[in-house]
Amino acid sequence: MSATDRTPRTPAPLARRRLLAGMAAGAAVLTAGGCARGAGTSAQPGTTSISNDNATWDDGYRAAGRALKKITGYELRPLSNPSVTSYQQVVQMTLQTSKASDLVKWASGYQLKRLARAGGLTDLTGVWERYADRGWLRRASKEAVFYRGKAYGIPLYESYYVLFYSKPLFRRLGLKAPASWDELMHCAEVLQRHKVTPFLASQVGGWPATEWFQEFVSKVDPQFYRRLVAGRASYTDEPARRAMELWHDFQRKGWMTSPDFDQARGPGALKEGTVGMFLHGTWQAAGMSAAGIEPGKDYGAFILPTVRPSTPRSVITESGVFAVPSRAASHGAAMKNVGAWLSPSVQRVWSDFLQDSSANPKVAASNPVVAALQGDIAREHRLPLVRYWESGPPSLIQGNTDDLGGFMAGQTSPVTTLRRMQERAHDEWAAWRRDEA
Repeated sequence: MSATDRTPRTPAPLARRRLLAGMAAGAAVLTAGGCARGAGTSAQPGTTSISNDNATWDDGYRAAGRALKKITGYELRPLSNPSVTSYQQVVQMTLQTSKASDLVKWASGYQLKRLARAGGLTDLTGVWERYADRGWLRRASKEAVFYRGKAYGIPLYESYYVLFYSKPLFRRLGLKAPASWDELMHCAEVLQRHKVTPFLASQVGGWPATEWFQEFVSKVDPQFYRRLVAGRASYTDEPARRAMELWHDFQRKGWMTSPDFDQARGPGALKEGTVGMFLHGTWQAAGMSAAGIEPGKDYGAFILPTVRPSTPRSVITESGVFAVPSRAASHGAAMKNVGAWLSPSVQRVWSDFLQDSSANPKVAASNPVVAALQGDIAREHRLPLVRYWESGPPSLIQGNTDDLGGFMAGQTSPVTTLRRMQERAHDEWAAWRRDEA
């Protein structure tokens, strides 16, 4: 990261000019090579195409598509672009053209709101309401997919941010999954004493820098976190300062890995016993299986305890969405598949592939670790909180993520980091609201 205490942050107008230049470059790539690495988006009988940025899910889309075909007559045809930046540029460039795919995988929250504001997406309010009436989605997801009173996305999955831990390691050291902050501190102290780094913390790829920030703030005060990400509180307020002090203390104690530790190595580090706990989304369960780690036997997971026992319990929740371009080549087929996506028979196949939680609350996870987390969330009535990455204007979140990465790398102090984040929040929320007027 380039942010330092001595380096002024990039002015918002310059950042926007760079974004526009990048989008222009993406348009040039699109013209030269076609959408999604040249894969055709034109209609193909019996299928609907899906633009997405995760090729590792292609087999899952195909399997879910076979289940969809029994209901709608249409399978799913994934078009994957492994470069997130290129993918986003291509989608935005093609959204209102005949090159748009039938379905688009996108982030929820303000990422989706920005895409909807640009135009070119189909109103899915009727689909969303039918699902809600059947109890096939959580009405709490409304804020994440609605823009100006209309739904523009249907939840693709539902993941929770949790701490995975090595069961064999914990058993060997006489530890158990902590249920309180004091127990968490005890686990960290014992692990460190036995030459095990207690926590994995990474900024590799940029966005992971937000994971510990959202956890510390929400476990200090979840209602403050809600106000903060809605632009109704300041990053320099006491709960945010307290959260950053806790994070800084973890770093000073040597409880966290170096920020250049790649999260892709997380499952292997748990298996080897070199890292005790790994904060990530429950979608990481598939990565655990790929590393030969058996759920329930070799690893478990728990939600970070609150700093104070009296603090309401919460969980950071993530959900991507399917959106439908208005000019999709197979628009009717796409609407049928979106309208059947949350059907239990389809979600059973999809959830089993992901080894994660379905966006349909009536479909229980088959992975026993994730199923136990679902039970905990329901039993404890945990307050669902939006993941930081989708929680505000994209330019605000990206800039603040860079600042958090600088903090993790030791380039800025907690106070300086929060001050910069608040300065950016003041400017970017004002710009967003001005554009909304």
